[in-house]
Amino acid sequence: MGQEDAAQDAEACAEALESLDRISLDEIAFDDSGVDVQDEPEAEAQSDDQDADDVEPAEDEADHEDTESEADDQPGSDTGEETVLLDSLPAEDSLTRELPGLGSAPAVDETIAMGDIPLPSVPSAHEAEVRHRKMSPKRRNLMVAGVVAVALVAGGAGYAAWNGYQQEQAAAVAANAHTMMSVQIGVHAAGLDCSTGSKIPVQVSGQDADGSSVSETLYVDEHGRGIKLLPGDYTLSIAASPIAADGTIYTVPTTKTQVTVKSDGQDLSAQATFKLKVPSADTVTDDQIDAAAKYAEEGGASSAAAAKVLQQAATARRDAAVNAVSAQKAQASRDADARHKATDLYQLDIPVEWYGKVATWQNGSTLCIYLGDDANTPLVTLVAVRDGETFTPDEGDTVLGTVSLGNGYTVYASGPVYPYVVPQTINGRTQNPVSTYPMDTAIELVELTTGNRYTYSQIKSVLVGKDGKADAATKLECDYIAQILLPSIKAQD
Repeated sequence: MGQEDAAQDAEACAEALESLDRISLDEIAFDDSGVDVQDEPEAEAQSDDQDADDVEPAEDEADHEDTESEADDQPGSDTGEETVLLDSLPAEDSLTRELPGLGSAPAVDETIAMGDIPLPSVPSAHEAEVRHRKMSPKRRNLMVAGVVAVALVAGGAGYAAWNGYQQEQAAAVAANAHTMMSVQIGVHAAGLDCSTGSKIPVQVSGQDADGSSVSETLYVDEHGRGIKLLPGDYTLSIAASPIAADGTIYTVPTTKTQVTVKSDGQDLSAQATFKLKVPSADTVTDDQIDAAAKYAEEGGASSAAAAKVLQQAATARRDAAVNAVSAQKAQASRDADARHKATDLYQLDIPVEWYGKVATWQNGSTLCIYLGDDANTPLVTLVAVRDGETFTPDEGDTVLGTVSLGNGYTVYASGPVYPYVVPQTINGRTQNPVSTYPMDTAIELVELTTGNRYTYSQIKSVLVGKDGKADAATKLECDYIAQILLPSIKAQD
C-alpha cells in the first residue's frame, strides 16, 4: 500500500507541475504598482454596484481586463520610487568608480552601499485586500494548484525519508539476528580457576531467531563468561563437572534454565545461575571423573594433554581420600575394640569423650574407670547387684545412676561428685574430701564428669557456693553420666 500511495503522489505532482508549465508568464505575472489609491473607491463602488444592480458578467469581465491592462502598462508605483535593474544600467556605469582627487593614483573600487539600492515597498493591508479582489478566479486556482503541488512533493519526500528509515531499522534488526551475541551466566564453583583447571561445559539447546534448531556444548569460565549465541530462546544446563587444578570434581546441578538472548553483552545471571558443590572426595566415582575429562579434552582445557593431566589429578585426589577414609575406619574399629569392655554379667563402651584419658581395672562383675594411670582417682565404679539386694557405695561416693540388665541383675554406677568435692579441697575445706588435687587435675576431673558444661570458676561459685550444699553439683554429674555412659551398658550375651 505504501508503494502505491507514493506512486499516486508522484503522478499528482507531475500533473500539477505540467499545468504550471503551460501558463505563460504574462498570464500569471502582475505588478502591484498598478493599484492606485485613487482607484480604491471606484473599485469598491463597482463591487457594491455589482452586488446591488446585478451587472452582467460580460461587462464586468471587460472592465476587469482593462484594469489589468492598465496596471501592466504602469511604469512604477504610486509612491514615486523607481526600481532600477542592474541589467538596465549603461555599460560605462559600473558599481565601482574612480575616487575624485586621486589623479594618476591607482583606481580604487568603492562598493555601492545597500542604502543606494531602492527596496520594494511593502503593501498595506488595504492594498493586499484590493489585490485579492482583483485577482481572477483562474489565477487564484493556479496559485492554489502550485501550493498543492509543492505540498505533494514535500509529502512524497517525507514519506520516502520515513520509508527509508523504516528500511534501515529492518536491515539493522535483520543484521542483529545474524550476529553472534556474547552473554554471561551465573556460576558458583568454590576453588575453581579455569586458567589452571578446565572450564565448565554448558549444554545449550533451543531455537535462534531464524527458526533454526540449536544443540551444542559451550564453555564458560568461573565468572560465567564465554557463551556466544545468535538471538533466540534457549535452555541451558551443566553438562559435566569441570576439574580444578588440584583434581577437585564438583557435583553437577540437575537444574535447567530457559533464557532469551537479545543483545550483545547481555547478563543472564539473574535468570541462569548454577551452583556446583564440592562433595567428599572419597565419594567421587570413576564415571564422574571420566565425564569431566571428556569435556575438558573437547574444549574445556587448553589441550588434550592438559585434560589428561587434570584427569590424573582428579583420580589421585579421589584415591587419596578413599585411603584416608579407610584408615580412619580401621582406626575407629580398633578404638571401638579398645573402648569395649566386658564382665561376666554385662558389657559396655567407654565414652568417646573419655577415651584416651582414662583406664580401667576389672574384678569379676565390678569394673572401675579411673583417671589416666592413677588408679586411686576413680571417675566411676560399676557393680552388678542381684535384684532385691541392697547396694552401699564406698565412703565419699554417691550413686550416680543405675541400669537394669533384665537378667536378674542391676548395675549401680557410683563415684565422687567432683563438681562439689574439688572446689572444697582446693579451698581447703574438709567436709568429706576424698583427697586434695592439683589444679590441672581438678579441672580435668570436673570436665570429664560434667562434659565441661561449666568452667571451674562457675562450678566453684554457682554449684557449690558458701553453704557447701552438693545438690546442684550432684544433679549435673548424674545427668551427664546418664547421657554418655549408662546407655552403653548391656547384659552379656
